[in-house]
Amino acid sequence: MSPENFSAATATSKGSSIPKALTGIQGLDDILMGGFPQGRTTIINGVAGTGKTVMAMEFLYRGALAGEPGLFISFEERAEDIRINAAGMGIDIASLEEGGKFRVIHAELPLDTVNSGEFDTSGLLAMIEGHVGLIGAKRIVLDAIDVLMSIFGDPRREREEISILHNRLRDLGMTTILTVKVGPEGKMIYPFLDFMADCVLFLDQRLTGQVRTRRLSVLKYRGSDFLSNEHPYVFSPNGIVLLPVSSSALEQLSFRERVSSGHPKMDEILGGGYFRGSSILLAGPSGIGKTSLACIFAHAACNKGEKVLYVDFEVAQEALVGAMQSIGLDLRPALDADSQLRIRTAMPESMGIEDHLLRIINEMNLFSPHHLVVDAISACRRMGSERAAFDFLVRLMTECKSRGITCLYTNQIRNQENLTRLSGMGISSLVDTIIALEYFFEGQGLNRRMMVIKSRGSDHSSAFHQMAFTDQGLELSRIAGKARCTYDRDRRA
Repeated sequence: MSPENFSAATATSKGSSIPKALTGIQGLDDILMGGFPQGRTTIINGVAGTGKTVMAMEFLYRGALAGEPGLFISFEERAEDIRINAAGMGIDIASLEEGGKFRVIHAELPLDTVNSGEFDTSGLLAMIEGHVGLIGAKRIVLDAIDVLMSIFGDPRREREEISILHNRLRDLGMTTILTVKVGPEGKMIYPFLDFMADCVLFLDQRLTGQVRTRRLSVLKYRGSDFLSNEHPYVFSPNGIVLLPVSSSALEQLSFRERVSSGHPKMDEILGGGYFRGSSILLAGPSGIGKTSLACIFAHAACNKGEKVLYVDFEVAQEALVGAMQSIGLDLRPALDADSQLRIRTAMPESMGIEDHLLRIINEMNLFSPHHLVVDAISACRRMGSERAAFDFLVRLMTECKSRGITCLYTNQIRNQENLTRLSGMGISSLVDTIIALEYFFEGQGLNRRMMVIKSRGSDHSSAFHQMAFTDQGLELSRIAGKARCTYDRDRRA
């Protein structure tokens, strides 16, 4: 998030009576409904590798960019290592330090004093107050506070010293972040810390189907509402990114304008084409022509000067472009200047759903497409699980609806799979138009046909139409008689 779009000013959100400090971390302020409690203490718990330090560091960094200097105290890592690690996440600490807006300190504990039992937090507090005064810090992070507490070796002393530290920082009006490690299976090593803090976050990571997913949950937030679900997050070159679906699930731009399917007869069958900003699902078995119909749509949109982002999870760009030439469709002119058509390919198992989703959203931000094609959503199961695929598609769908982007999804199913499995991932009720494609025998030949199962707001045809792909493109003709849809037949059976 750029400094122009982020202000560190106090925010008081709906459902909260306390002032908040915006974090500037993408998605986190939505989850916290405004940010961390200003002038109070927040704890970030988490197992190793979940990004506790990165999240705390980014909070300071975004605040410093917006005019609130920050102080980072580390009880574990050396200052230079912290600077190098932060730079790898796109966080440039050095320039802010030169400008007096940021300070990183490695609070190396004096072993001789610790071993003699004479150590307390008074010296640490004096050092903190000195640096706060020098740079005018408003935010502070105490990273790996568990390392500091472990030196006391006495539960009573631990509570006394951390209470002194907590109260003094609050008296100074500091917005404080404490990062704390947790034990195996998320067991809290110092559970009393969570009772002391005003806001508590928990970060964990899990491996499902060889795909690693990191998740954030808010355990408590005094005086404020928050989004209580688990929220997956990823590390990007620009910091941590969270994409909470619950914050945007009901946002949708409404259009009554039609966009062409790319074929006049198909537009007629659909009652005038697709609605702009709607979601369309093409479902059918392998080889039936789903990709061809998707490319016909994309080609027509590009010819009208509109942009199409084509995400392919199954074949490479060269293979896709070459295959379409067999039906007289040349996608190369639209690709030449990367101006109208942009094709992006990826193996579904190469990364988790958050990384795939962020990659597509970043492309949307850079390219500003009018339409999105995803070919094929059935491959999304390989991102980890059926549930992961559903989450990915719902979040992508709601993001596109909020932007007014027309989405066309293809899905591979068995030829006579029933209607309830058309989407494969349970999203059929969320899409606006469903077109079923299937094979059928006529005489000694195997033919293709299509039927519009539903198209919200359209007076569409309910008849079967035979499809044929030639070197001149798509041919459509209505099938005479009262042929029964095999999807419906199987459902009745």
